[in-house]
Amino acid sequence: MAPRTHPWHGIMVATSLPLRDDLSIDYDAYAAQVARLLAAGCDGVVPNGSLGEYQTLTDEERTRVVRTAVEAAGGDGDRVMPGVSAYGSAEARRWAERAADAGAGSVLLLPPNGFRAEPAAVRAHFAEVAAAGVPVVAYNNPFDTKVDLTPRLLGELYGDGSIVAVKEFSGDVRRAYEIAEVAPELDLLIGADDVLLELAVAGAVGWIAGYPNALPESCTALYRAAVAGDLDTALPLYRALHPLLRWDSQPAFVQAIKLSMDLAGHHGGPTRPPRFPLPVEQVTVLRAATQKLLADGHR
Repeated sequence: MAPRTHPWHGIMVATSLPLRDDLSIDYDAYAAQVARLLAAGCDGVVPNGSLGEYQTLTDEERTRVVRTAVEAAGGDGDRVMPGVSAYGSAEARRWAERAADAGAGSVLLLPPNGFRAEPAAVRAHFAEVAAAGVPVVAYNNPFDTKVDLTPRLLGELYGDGSIVAVKEFSGDVRRAYEIAEVAPELDLLIGADDVLLELAVAGAVGWIAGYPNALPESCTALYRAAVAGDLDTALPLYRALHPLLRWDSQPAFVQAIKLSMDLAGHHGGPTRPPRFPLPVEQVTVLRAATQKLLADGHR
């Protein structure tokens, strides 16, 4: 297969991480998960993101997860975008260098998340990681990091040569148009499942996705129709899937997606502390929404 010119384009699934009952990683199950997603039409995977519980992993586990993903992708590292976020810029750069060594086509990076970093510190952080030589996709998540990658700051990061794209998770779909004005060459990637249609219509060229872990075929059909402007196909699918897609923007998104995976016959499994299991009332709502979609033929 020829290398992808822009390996961060398309559906890049932020993979959950299958854990055994003792909370150890089931690497064989993870390899099967990656292969399953690619076979279902997804373009690649994003290991070691928030959905992959990277904050709870040891260095050895985090390294092995990336190797497992690349191997499961048939050695095609362009289909793997490891998360390389860390508290320190030097540590994040080391993770980017390891990703490059594994052959990854791009990496995903949060801004500094240990404090409310000023723009100069954000720019220095991204420049340090970009120096590893692998294309960097910025991850704007102002809810968890308390640092907002505004359109203006994204334009500066792109002008610095530090980023090639942004995973936009603010939920403010109006930003798509401002980003296109200040940095027209910066690629916009859908960062939250429940604004997929709005950002696709606004010109997004990729989706760093959560719910394809559970329903890859239906989610793939939705994305392809949305970016093609086929609203007759996309809008009914979006309405049907939205009761699940909106969980991707909730604090318990990891537990929610894993539960939907279990219900769909895939390996979701438990989460590591400090994430607790979902409370009963949330399980009831999520179970009903997932089972309805499965009964309607979504896969």
